[in-house]
Amino acid sequence: MMDNVSTVTMFTLSGLSGTTNYRVILFVLTLLCYCVIWLVNLTIILTIIVDKNLHGPMYIFLCNLCINGLYGTVGFYPKFLKDLLSTTHVISYAGCLLQSFVLHSSVNADFSFLVLMAYDRYVAICHPLVYHSVMTKQKVCVFVFFAWLISICLMLTSTITTAILRLCGSHIPKIYCINFLVGKLACSASIAHVAVPAFNYTFYFGHFIFIIWSYANLIRTCLTSKENRTKFMQTCLPHVFCLFTFFVCLGFDLLYIRFGSKDLPQSVNNFMAIEFLLVPPLINPLIYGLKLTKIRNRVMQFLCVKSQHKFDCMATSTRRLK
Repeated sequence: MMDNVSTVTMFTLSGLSGTTNYRVILFVLTLLCYCVIWLVNLTIILTIIVDKNLHGPMYIFLCNLCINGLYGTVGFYPKFLKDLLSTTHVISYAGCLLQSFVLHSSVNADFSFLVLMAYDRYVAICHPLVYHSVMTKQKVCVFVFFAWLISICLMLTSTITTAILRLCGSHIPKIYCINFLVGKLACSASIAHVAVPAFNYTFYFGHFIFIIWSYANLIRTCLTSKENRTKFMQTCLPHVFCLFTFFVCLGFDLLYIRFGSKDLPQSVNNFMAIEFLLVPPLINPLIYGLKLTKIRNRVMQFLCVKSQHKFDCMATSTRRLK
């Protein structure tokens, strides 16, 4: 038995123990997926930053949602890709806490920005006359700042309470680190380690209740007006789909963490563990990019200009050769 936390310098991750035979294929697919995630999220981010017509509240929140998607995946994919090419799957104590902090804070920030987007749509459709006075650029900046700050501070507190635990083990039955599994290695229960996660869960459950409340009012308002129904279909439908994807993926992960079964194949357990790091960062920018007319038109315009420029350059080169 280990006497104190300082004796634990490395953790072993057992999630990839059964991937020896198809490690290279999994590496290629994961790398391809990671590149696509960067491509689609950067496209949305740069499109919103470059086009001043997209500097409205909804697009600013979307831009931060995409930035957060990249932030969360950085905490997982580089280490995961390295492990796929390695025969030993270990992570340092500090690296484990850092990875856990990044992944948890990214999920929290996702929740925060989805709430802000729900609030933006609620004000825009239910109270359109006061929208521009409520959602000013100054207030939007404050909302974004506190969304990041609160997410980081809450997870920093949770990570600190995990770091001071006295551990009696170093084996984590997953492909990445999270505070809950590190806490299960503690020699004895800690009140702080129980109280802080309980507060975090309660705080973000309040976010969930607010989203339900806002969309209940949105749907009720849209039923009274054809114009509002059209606006809902254009701007709220992608948000509803992203909310559904986020809650389903997060729900699967929480169920796996709390009630994960050893009877399930390791590949199924791994998929349940990584789907919230795979599906939302990939689907969110695609859904918004395809559904929101301004973003779709701006991206298509950029691609057309690039294609036309390339065609003109080829034509010019051909004429010179002649």
